[in-house]
Amino acid sequence: MTRFGMDLRCAHRVSLIALVLSACWALAGTAIAGEAVADADVATLAHRDQALIDARLQAMPAQRPGVPDLYAIGIAGDGNENVFRNEVAYFETLVDARYGAEGRTITLVNHPASVGKAPRPLATLDNLRQALAGIGRAMDPAQDLLLLFLSSHGDRDHTVVLRMPGQFDAALTPRQLRDALDEAGIRHRLLIISACFSGGFIPALASPDTLVITAARRDRPSFGCGDTASATYFGRAMLIEAMNRDGGLVDAFAYAKRQVARREDAEGYKSSMPQLSIGADIPAALQAWEATLAPSPPVPYPFDP
Repeated sequence: MTRFGMDLRCAHRVSLIALVLSACWALAGTAIAGEAVADADVATLAHRDQALIDARLQAMPAQRPGVPDLYAIGIAGDGNENVFRNEVAYFETLVDARYGAEGRTITLVNHPASVGKAPRPLATLDNLRQALAGIGRAMDPAQDLLLLFLSSHGDRDHTVVLRMPGQFDAALTPRQLRDALDEAGIRHRLLIISACFSGGFIPALASPDTLVITAARRDRPSFGCGDTASATYFGRAMLIEAMNRDGGLVDAFAYAKRQVARREDAEGYKSSMPQLSIGADIPAALQAWEATLAPSPPVPYPFDP
């Protein structure tokens, strides 16, 4: 497979801009993640989020006929911890700088800063549906791809947490995510679910045109969340290390899986066993997109001490 990224000069420029934005996120997020946000009417926030998502969709570059474009959605599910916000902020930077998204990205972030100094749409099911529907209208389903990255706590019942301190405490099920993707008409799907027990999402999400990567097997926890962590074990291995290497997304997963296993073994944890599911038809679309990408330098992770 070909290397990931854009032209080197463009990559440097986009990386610089994106890192400045990431730094702003970090400064704006200095409030403790578990701190209750200022009182805000739920309906007012929902209206605000709708406007933010619409504005982001309208600002996206136009779809390019004949060229496989990447669209991306990042979801930080639990606003009680900075680590999920950190990973999604970095994901936005990474896909623009190395994966050719070039602004075709929406992030939904449950974090106090999202309703404060660094406004972002919150990670709710309604907002996810709106974002996916908008991307579905913008893309060419025959050639374009969606890369979705979700980082949160996961439960043994195979749901992931969607929680905003002082506002709501909900869960996203595999069926809800699959239905939202189907309703949006998005055909080519690259889905990364970073959460405990996230392998339980695979049966509902799998299809011929879908690649699913999960941080853990359906019956295993993953590691590295918490107030003292800047990235989860899987987030560091997949986003910060593997997706900054030259090679395809499947190769990145293989590298990340090895790195996670080594770290868990060294620290005495039972293996989380990250999972990969590849539909029969998705490799052709994946390879066509990867063939359009050029080499670029790694993107630094701005949230490490």
